[in-house]
Amino acid sequence: MPDDDPPGGDLHLVDLSKRFGRVTAVDSVSLTVPQGSYFALLGASGCGKTTTLRMVAGLERPTGGRVLLGDRDLTGLRPYRRPVNTVFQSYALFPHLDVFDNVAFGLRRRGVREVPEQVRRMLALVQLDGYERRRPGQLSGGQQQRVALARALVNRPRVLLLDEPLAALDLTLRRQMQGELKRLQTDLGTTFVHVTHDQEEAMTLADTVAVLHAGRVEQLGAPADLYDHPASAFVATFLGQCNLLAAEAAGTAGDEVAVTAYGLRLAVPADRARADRGAVHLGVRPEKLRLAGTADEVPAGHQQIPAVVTDVTYLGSGTRYLLRTGWGGELSAYTVNDGTGARLPVGAAVLAHWVPRHAFLLPRDPVERAAAPAGEPVGAPG
Repeated sequence: MPDDDPPGGDLHLVDLSKRFGRVTAVDSVSLTVPQGSYFALLGASGCGKTTTLRMVAGLERPTGGRVLLGDRDLTGLRPYRRPVNTVFQSYALFPHLDVFDNVAFGLRRRGVREVPEQVRRMLALVQLDGYERRRPGQLSGGQQQRVALARALVNRPRVLLLDEPLAALDLTLRRQMQGELKRLQTDLGTTFVHVTHDQEEAMTLADTVAVLHAGRVEQLGAPADLYDHPASAFVATFLGQCNLLAAEAAGTAGDEVAVTAYGLRLAVPADRARADRGAVHLGVRPEKLRLAGTADEVPAGHQQIPAVVTDVTYLGSGTRYLLRTGWGGELSAYTVNDGTGARLPVGAAVLAHWVPRHAFLLPRDPVERAAAPAGEPVGAPG
């Protein structure tokens, strides 16, 4: 590590690229991580998120572009010269050292004084008081993760990089550790950059999420903005489940965009449309769909599609319905099990309806047809 009090500031990635032979893993990524924020790089395997993280850490040399912390250029610095620490998915603890010595390792390498006091303070912060003399093999997965966090944070990095840190944990422990990570970040005020393929994890933890796809930033913003107003069909289906209907938009009339989909005339508010003419996707999230047995049960002003229930899945807190439309397409609806209504049976004829403001329009390749709903509703039981 560099000096005891290295300068901080926002983390800037400027046209950052990485090629391995003819393969472009990261393609001109530019983004800013505000100082003191919790930032997530979210994407599927192979999208370039871990390679991006490794370039920030100094473990990969960029093919092009720069990494800046404030006004300081880190691009050419070796990893140990950067005010950055990394927590890996495998934890990378020293098995022959106990908890205390694992956490103290970096401090001793730097010749820092008052090592015992700093180590004990950090172990208390991650709630591992009394575990100082245990070896990693004597700890649970969650406890090992806390040791890895303490070892990284005791060096007082300006940026903490987390590479799929919870992927090896079971669901219950993963959710518990999500709360721990958020608490630590809030208490310390350190900039956290968290790489994950888990949409719910990114949305639970991060102030800002960057969705990566094929080495590029597909969309960046607050979790709610990405979920409610995606910029592309990829983001819409990657962040939870989404019903996408292949449609044609006729342009804006007043504050609405008129849309035709499979012979149905629909409308979407103009400020919910990323495209207002030609080939579009009309998107509606499953939890925004309501199911009615008759037209009289559909509230005035709602859009509606006739369908038949083909599958019912009980998920504890909610029920997921698969619906077959008249043109042979499939829709997904998710309803909360609040005790106010009975579950619909397979074969029931329904009207799937929604508030117009709950839909959105996205650009669509004219030859592309809508696919079956993909992913899972964010927040639905796993």
